Amino acid sequence: MIKLNFSKQSIALVLASITSLSAMAETQIIHAGELLAVPGKAPLKKQSIVINDGKITAVKSGFVSAAGFASDTEIIDLSNSFVMPGLMDMHVHLQGELGPNNDKDKLRLSDADLLVKSAFFAKKTLMAGFTTVRDLGSSAEQSFALRDGIEKGYLIGPRVVAAGSSVAVTGGHGDVDGMSPDLMDLYTPKTICDGPYDCRRATRRAIKFGADVIKITSTGGVLSDTNTGTGQQMADDELREVVTSAHALGRKVASHAHAAAGINAALKAGVDSIEHGSYANEESIKLFKKNGAYLVPTLMAGDTVVGLAKTTEFLSPAIRAKAIRVGGDMLENFQRAHQAGVKIAYGTDSGVSKHGNNGKEALLMYKAGMSPQAILKSATINAADLIGKSSQLGTIETGKIADIIAMSNSPIKDIKALMAVDFVMKSGHVVKAK
Repeated sequence: MIKLNFSKQSIALVLASITSLSAMAETQIIHAGELLAVPGKAPLKKQSIVINDGKITAVKSGFVSAAGFASDTEIIDLSNSFVMPGLMDMHVHLQGELGPNNDKDKLRLSDADLLVKSAFFAKKTLMAGFTTVRDLGSSAEQSFALRDGIEKGYLIGPRVVAAGSSVAVTGGHGDVDGMSPDLMDLYTPKTICDGPYDCRRATRRAIKFGADVIKITSTGGVLSDTNTGTGQQMADDELREVVTSAHALGRKVASHAHAAAGINAALKAGVDSIEHGSYANEESIKLFKKNGAYLVPTLMAGDTVVGLAKTTEFLSPAIRAKAIRVGGDMLENFQRAHQAGVKIAYGTDSGVSKHGNNGKEALLMYKAGMSPQAILKSATINAADLIGKSSQLGTIETGKIADIIAMSNSPIKDIKALMAVDFVMKSGHVVKAK
């Protein structure tokens, strides 16, 4: 018999999630005091967004009345707010948060506990204004169940593009570590591979069981509890086979990569995005621009691990050393890539940092010299392009899904406004109201 360690709070969360998805009016009209319909363009004053059955049917100048619309038309008054498309985070891990109890939780939490915990973090993410995320590395079955439960309306959370477990090489970042040998055998994902043909198998297996995107780890990682460094770990022929297999089955590939050699090898293999990109060099920048790949910087992860390494004792010596070195270098390297014209998609690596604080990434990007408009575009238009959903998401235009957020102040004038989102609509459902 499986023991389910549900707390009263966990049960309450699930029940609240199921019951709070109230029916929306057939037609809704948002009165937007200031509207950034297309990030990168100038916002407009006093606009009306007409929504029908969860999709935007018109954007009109002025505050239009409900006259001429259906009798149950709902007016949503955001006339004193800054309104924009829902934000998107292209790199999260919804099943946990980095902390001193991680090792204990691996042994004590059941699969059911893990799913309930991820539902809690998903709701926090949505309430912060992030209506779509890519979950790049989680226990596959629970991650896919969370994605599907949200899509069906059973749970409240952002739209999830899920990778499941990473495709990674034996002993590399993405494999299990820091456990006794028998536990490592037990917990090793079936997407761990060696050699090009085995990596082809692992890629196809991930897609078979539900992966929307393939996550690979071309280099070592900061949080692997080993002293294997952050250099290239997945061989060139393995990288090429993963990308070829994934693209043949209609899936994009995101590659965790720190060292330049691993970044460049992944880009040459044809990956669609580089996650972190901590030590991208001149060749990397040329490859980014040649291939049209995105950099997902995850500056919050670097900022978080440096802080934890300096102020806590729970990180192992191997992790602490990597955290201080790599985390401390990420901001400067991101600045160089952005200035060189590399395409940027917003991503935080939340799960390393706290869920619900995803807006802090924008503050770090701004600190590195990125303009507010460019930051907002990275979290909307660019992110939608990266996941292949530009026709549905990323702007407030006719025909798009009604993912809309609002805040009291303009993030164009003060990027810190993203930390205080007070209205969230996803697919026409108001999940957070002023």
